Amino acid sequence: MNRRNFIQNIAVAPALGVLSENKKIIKPKRLSPGDTIGLVCPAAPAYSKETVQVMVESMQALGLKVKFGKNVWKRYGYLAGTDEERASDLNEMFADKTIKGILCVHGGWGCARLLPYLDYQMIKQNPKVLIGYSDITALLLGIYSQTGLVTFHGPEGAATWNEFTVNHFKSILMNAEKVTYENPKIVGDNLTITKDRISTIVSGKAQGRMLGGNLTVLCHLMGSKYIPDFKDSIFFCEDVDEPPYSMDRMITHLKLCGVLNDMRGFVFGKCSSCEVGNGGYGSLTLEDIWEDHIKPIQKPSFTGAMIGHISHKFTIPIGIEAEINADLGTIQFLESAVE
Repeated sequence: MNRRNFIQNIAVAPALGVLSENKKIIKPKRLSPGDTIGLVCPAAPAYSKETVQVMVESMQALGLKVKFGKNVWKRYGYLAGTDEERASDLNEMFADKTIKGILCVHGGWGCARLLPYLDYQMIKQNPKVLIGYSDITALLLGIYSQTGLVTFHGPEGAATWNEFTVNHFKSILMNAEKVTYENPKIVGDNLTITKDRISTIVSGKAQGRMLGGNLTVLCHLMGSKYIPDFKDSIFFCEDVDEPPYSMDRMITHLKLCGVLNDMRGFVFGKCSSCEVGNGGYGSLTLEDIWEDHIKPIQKPSFTGAMIGHISHKFTIPIGIEAEINADLGTIQFLESAVE
């Protein structure tokens, strides 16, 4: 293979995911009061007993029981045990017939290290809810791409289980509703809405499979077999603590991989603590980056959705058909995500 052909193959390969559009997705069973939820630490270990206790009480308030993975409190540097130990917790939770759903305690780093150790055939035969965000993106996309199992980008165990987050969690995972997500419109004592505003990049509506997650983690999966095919998708992403130049670099990466051309629509959530720095030579803003990379593609796109490292968040099913309205900033799911 000559150098030109090699480079062309490298450029195309990341856009070729494992799960084709025609491959049948698998929906897990809905969660019901009395079900047992498995709590696992696939990345960083649990640090605070009080935080874990709040997590347990929150699940109990939802009518759910909890069972901990064996290595939740184990520590191997910044990880909750070795890769094999953390993967075994996840495999055991999927294999355990008494467990109806799996909730990740929190993220950190380390989930991508588990992907070669997961038993995908067993997971496919024992479908159940798996939910988390941030570093958990690696598991959500990896398992979906390898099995077709719908996974869920949503609150982790250590999240703030406020009314907004709980209502969206229950509507998707317990009530099996085909919901329409819309940001809160709270004016308060202001003249107009100042918080959680939607910003339209390109007007219009688009339909497709919801695919995405944390932008940094997703970008580091590109080129592997653990990334799905983004053709005809509604691509969503979010991030935290990333300066504009880093966001620019990652969106450029996705553009070069063909993701932006393949998608039907784009939803950006929140980029927490991603403000322009104090560099002496100035900086692009996130708005500039959307103008440079997203607007020229002319596909329905908007920013500001309640997705990300925030206290009030949506639960987003990965692999489910949805329609976005970029002018209204809404996400309407066209089918239920659980059986």
